Parts: sequence; structure tokens; C-alpha cells
Amino acid sequence: MSQDLFELAGKTFSSRLIIGTGKYRSFDEMQAAHTASGAEMVTVAVNRVPLDREVESFLDYLSPQMQILPNTAGCYDAEHAIRTARLAREALETDWIKLEVIGDKITLLPDNEQTLAAAKVLVKEGFIVLPYFSDDLIMAKKLLDVGCPCVMPLAAPIGSGLGIQNPANLKIMREQLTNAIIIVDAGVGVPSDAAMALELGADAILMNTAIAEAGNSEQMAAAMNYAVKAGRLAYLSGRMPKRLYASASSPIEGAIK
Repeated sequence: MSQDLFELAGKTFSSRLIIGTGKYRSFDEMQAAHTASGAEMVTVAVNRVPLDREVESFLDYLSPQMQILPNTAGCYDAEHAIRTARLAREALETDWIKLEVIGDKITLLPDNEQTLAAAKVLVKEGFIVLPYFSDDLIMAKKLLDVGCPCVMPLAAPIGSGLGIQNPANLKIMREQLTNAIIIVDAGVGVPSDAAMALELGADAILMNTAIAEAGNSEQMAAAMNYAVKAGRLAYLSGRMPKRLYASASSPIEGAIK
């Protein structure tokens, strides 16, 4: 089987798992989990890290081979998100940005309209915008139309671990947006959630809490690595059709009578 590479905005990745940096109990634990995950892209919350690097932070424990994906976590309107993205570009020297504009402080659900407004500005400024939004097909189309190289629909609320709540929405998005890069983001809890996302046709998945809050983060990261690969391979293989009634595994023709 040939290597199944993942391409996004001109860069090629062998891993379809994107990992986060928050909630780990130690920097060493985070580093071990990152290695076990096989991930080649890592998100960094711009509003929650000392970008001047005057004090030790998780930035000092990131592999230099990983693509840093700054995110605008903690922003509640387009203007704040745009300022944060500009700060990230200056401090981290990258045009990549995970655009996250939250609409509610309790559920942490995204504000799709503010996300779209920020995306329009940032794309024009040359950013590679990876937008996090609700699993809404119409909003996905609008974000792609303004120049985002992918869309990042949620599976469930951030950090909830509930797994994919609306698999039909993700399946419809995959069928309607045949050429778009779809990265499932937020709400994954266990490896079977990750496998399901890839089985539904997602190109990649981003997760943080499911690994960071696991009893053994390193082992869970390894499990997620396997799950993503399994889900992707299953999607490429094509599942058998569902049937209402039984279908014998062994044919009757030629059987001993």
C-alpha cells in the first residue's frame, strides 16, 4: 500500500492527526504525547503563551519539525481574532492561523458569522486560515468561497469528550464538498471517535483534551494515532452495504448435501 499523504496549503504531511498543547500536567508529558501521536502539526493558543519566550513555556518543548498552527482561542469577536492573528504572525513567523471566534462562554460554541467576517480580512492579508465553526454545510461553503484552504467543523463542544454528535452533518459535508479539505475539530473523547471521523470522510482531525486529560497521555496519543490511520484506511477501502437481513458468509452453491 502506498503512503497516504495529507496535503494542505502547499505542505505535505504523513500524519492526519493534529495535536494541541493545553491541559497537560507537565511539559515532559506533553512532549512524550506529541511523539507518540505521530502528529506533524501542533496548535498554539496565542492568547495563553508568553510569545517573547522570556519565561519557560510549552513552546520550548515543541519539536522543530512540527508545523506550528497558532490559534485565536479566547477571542469573542472578529476584531480581536484579527489582532491576535497578526500578533501570531509577527511572534511565531508563520502565516498559518487556526481561526477560532467563540460565541458563548458557557458552551464555547463558535460564532460562525464573526468567524466568516474575520476570515475575509485575514485571507486578504495573506494568512492561511483554518476556520473552526459549527458543523454547518452552508457556512462551510462560505468559508471556502472566501479563500480558506480547508474547513474545521466541530464534532462536539470544545473539551466535552462527547464524540461526534451529528455524523450525518459531517457525511453530508463530505458528499457535497468533494474537493474540500475537512478537518474535524473539538469534542473527541476516545479513539473510536477519531476513527469514526475519518471513516465519514474527514481528511484529518484535531484534538487536545482527549489526550491531555487521559490517565496516560502518551498511551492515549498512540491509540489516537492508530485510530486515525484505521479510520482513514477504512474510508478508502469502502465499507460493505448495510442489510436488513442476514447474508451467509459462505455461499450455498456447491455445499455438501
